[in-house]
Order: sequence, then C-alpha cells, then structure tokens
Amino acid sequence: MVLDKEESVSLVSLQSREKPRGCAGCNGRIRDRFMLQALDRYWHEDCLKCACCDCRLGRVGSTLYTRANLILCRRDYLRLFGVTGNCAACSKLIPAFEMVMRARDNVYHLDCFACQLCRQRFCVGDKFFLKNNMILCQLDYEGGHLNGGGSERQPQ
Repeated sequence: MVLDKEESVSLVSLQSREKPRGCAGCNGRIRDRFMLQALDRYWHEDCLKCACCDCRLGRVGSTLYTRANLILCRRDYLRLFGVTGNCAACSKLIPAFEMVMRARDNVYHLDCFACQLCRQRFCVGDKFFLKNNMILCQLDYEGGHLNGGGSERQPQ
C-alpha cells in the first residue's frame, strides 16, 4: 500500500458473464451484483472498513485514507496523523479533528474561548476583543484593565 494516500471509493457493476472477483478484505469471492473499487482492488461493501473504528467506507464517492498499511476514515486519519496545533489560551495540544475557535492567527479549544480576565464564556453573536493576544469581553476591553485604567484585574 502507498505510504500516504487519499482515495475515492467507486461502485462497480459485476457483469453476468464476468468471473467473480476476490475481495481484498476477506479474500472471498464477490458474487454480489455490485462491488466497491478502491486502492486498485475490489471489495464487498461490508469489507471496506476503517482499521480503527470499523465504520464502513463504502459510500459511493466517499474518501478513504491509507498510511502505514492502514485503511482509515477521515476522522481517524486526522486523529492519528493530522497536523495539530496548540491552543493560544492554555497552550495544550489541539487534536486535528477537534472543533476550534479562531481569532486572527490564534486557535482555541472551544472551552478555552473565554475572556482571559473574568473567564466569561462567549455565546454565538457575543462581541469579543483581541488585545495583546488576549481574548477579552466587552466589559474588560472597555474598562481598560490592560492599560492600567481602572482597578487592576488579574486573570483567573
């Protein structure tokens, strides 16, 4: 198998006069009317599965990934081999498959996307401000707590 490859899955009709082909997954003969073609081989619909989570990869036009002799769904491929980054708030690793929030060039865990002074979480549509690479709610931004204006407020 190729070391690192993205491949689409196609459905192939077995012609009535055609000799049954062997399945790359179970090595059994494919006698079904249709078979899947992926990675230059043929498969029963139930045999083309992700090596990690066993989900079926046989949806026509779906994508599968191969690496290190593994056939993987997109989620497991990203989990195992995807590019990851660090959260701008907590500096912990963010897995490639995890949902994130972005502000300019910064990336955050969903749980870390909160005012870094008062820890207020943001809801959809809430205003937030990015100052000195810190996320601030409107109250802390307008209060000037980072400029020495007003009483000094420490991050919690």
